[in-house]
Amino acid sequence: MQQKTGIYLLLIVSMALWGGTWVAGRVVAQSMHPMSAATLRFIVASLGLSLMVWRSEGRLPRLRRDQVLPALFLGFTGVFAYSFFFFTGLQTTPAGRAALIVACIPVCIAIIAAVFLGERFGPVRAVGALLSLAGVSVVIAGGNPLALLAGGMHRGDLMILGCVASWTAYTLGGRAAMRRMPPLTAVTWSCITGTVMLLPVSLTHGLAADVANARLLDWGCIFFLGALATSLAYFWYYEAIAIIGASRAGIFINTVPVFAVLMGFFLLGEPIHLSLLTGGTMVVLGVYLTNRP
Repeated sequence: MQQKTGIYLLLIVSMALWGGTWVAGRVVAQSMHPMSAATLRFIVASLGLSLMVWRSEGRLPRLRRDQVLPALFLGFTGVFAYSFFFFTGLQTTPAGRAALIVACIPVCIAIIAAVFLGERFGPVRAVGALLSLAGVSVVIAGGNPLALLAGGMHRGDLMILGCVASWTAYTLGGRAAMRRMPPLTAVTWSCITGTVMLLPVSLTHGLAADVANARLLDWGCIFFLGALATSLAYFWYYEAIAIIGASRAGIFINTVPVFAVLMGFFLLGEPIHLSLLTGGTMVVLGVYLTNRP
């Protein structure tokens, strides 16, 4: 009982750390090029995860030939592409709003898994998916989804939707990859391969200048994003999965946008409009209905 209580506390802290990524990312996105911020974040994350894998297994497992392509796919979708959309979107989109848009990822995963992988998708899950997607439209349109048809979406919102697409691909690809390697090893190698992809692109977009001009606040956010919100939070999350199972641990992810909205309000002064509350509630409820046990 005490072990489960401790795991639940670690999960809540992990979700708070993931909620904080939107605030830290919003800060860094105002002073660095997106690719520079992403590269620095995942250099820190790769080092942290490598140390954790080394500590748990005594070494960093080498990739077998059949693991190379899955690791490259995970690195491209979950690190390279997601990071570009993440930091570019946060240049103009408030942290809380972005987190609520991304909260529909589990619904997108469920829909694609049903269409292409033959997973069951009953009426309750269908209602949940529609409710969640409607909630996203309410958040993006500021309470008037019909406005999207007239005025379209802002570029920042489109970038955040890119986060949804890239992370959905990363998750579905990860299911296949994790049949060949342990989850923590897969995450570590995805960070390493993604960082290798990010580095040459960021060097051509002013990485050296961004490093030279970075503020102490920027370095604090980079450390938070890489060491705490990526390395440590992922390690705790997979520890929780091993003890209480994926379904129970996954339910906690619904709290991430709540933490992000609250942190955006208290730390960045982002307003919480009625449309944000209404749409956010629809998203979280829809995600729960779609993914309930």
